Amino acid sequence: MGDNMSGKDFVIGTIFGSVVGATVALLFAPKSGRELREDINKGAVQARDVAYEWKDTAQEKGAELKDLAYEKGSEITKKAMDSTSDIRKTVAQKTQDLTKSAKDKLEDIKEKQTDAIDAAETVADKVEETAEDIEDK
Repeated sequence: MGDNMSGKDFVIGTIFGSVVGATVALLFAPKSGRELREDINKGAVQARDVAYEWKDTAQEKGAELKDLAYEKGSEITKKAMDSTSDIRKTVAQKTQDLTKSAKDKLEDIKEKQTDAIDAAETVADKVEETAEDIEDK
C-alpha cells in the first residue's frame, strides 16, 4: 500500500473488488438467467450487510476511543492541576500545553472515527448501487 492510498480507499477497493469478482464468477457459472440474477442479488445483499456491520463496528470503536481520550485528557488535566502549588506560572503553562495536547489527540481520534464511518458508508452505498444496477438488468 503506497503512502498516497488511505485506509478508506483500501477498504472501498477491497469490498468493491470482491463484489465485482463474485459477480463475474456468477456470470460464468452455468445457470439460468433467473437463478443468476437471484444469486447476484443475494451476494450484493450479503456484501451490503457486511459493509453496514463494518460501519457499526467503526462507530462503536470510535465511541470507545473518544471516551478513552476524554478520560485520559481528564486525568492529565487533573495531574497538572494538582501540581500547581510550587511554581504557578510554569505549571499553568504546562497545564495549557497538556490540555491542548489532550484536545489535539481527541480531535485526531474523532477524525479517524469519522473517516472510518465515511468509508463504511461509502462501501455500503456502492454495494447498494451495484445491487440496484444488477436488479435493473
